[in-house]
Amino acid sequence: MGEAELEIHPLTPDRWDDLVTVFDRPGDPKGCWCMFYRVRSRDFERLWGKGARAAFREVVADGPPPGLLAYRDGTPVGWCAVAPREAYSRVLNSRVLRPVDDAPACWAIVCFYVVRGERGGGVAAALLEAAVAFAADHGAAAVEGYPKDIAGAKRHANEMFVGSMAMFAEAGFEEAGRRSPQRPIMRRQLSRRGGRGGRAGSR
Repeated sequence: MGEAELEIHPLTPDRWDDLVTVFDRPGDPKGCWCMFYRVRSRDFERLWGKGARAAFREVVADGPPPGLLAYRDGTPVGWCAVAPREAYSRVLNSRVLRPVDDAPACWAIVCFYVVRGERGGGVAAALLEAAVAFAADHGAAAVEGYPKDIAGAKRHANEMFVGSMAMFAEAGFEEAGRRSPQRPIMRRQLSRRGGRGGRAGSR
């Protein structure tokens, strides 16, 4: 893997083809298109594949940007979904992930995807910090994530699209609740513009 610095940008409509470069490959992203947390289970099953792609393209076209893309040497290599928590109906209605309180202006980070060859190189961690900064710049008072707590357990890459608890903890998130042994609700309060860490790039 090269040592070129990552650049991170919001997913605006003009960057749609870059998201396609990341997602349109064998594996779950090609079917999901980051619609899993935005719709009910039966609707997600119906949308899977081309339907999900069309639905998410509408989300991107309507704005605001629903997440961030990471680039290395101008090539898109990673994705992170971040939006106000109310954008994710599956989170709001989940027995495990539903809000533990009425935290105002709470945003949620629900998905990461890093292309093969870039995994383990800090792309997801950089996207997490940029997502916090992006949320803060758009009025968030707190940011939540719903990672896997995999300490001492085997893991599969397909299970880690939500990120690891260790990565969130390293980024300053604290456990706000837990209704399932491996799915903590992690939260980071934002006390100043941009929060801790770097800012998301823009055009």
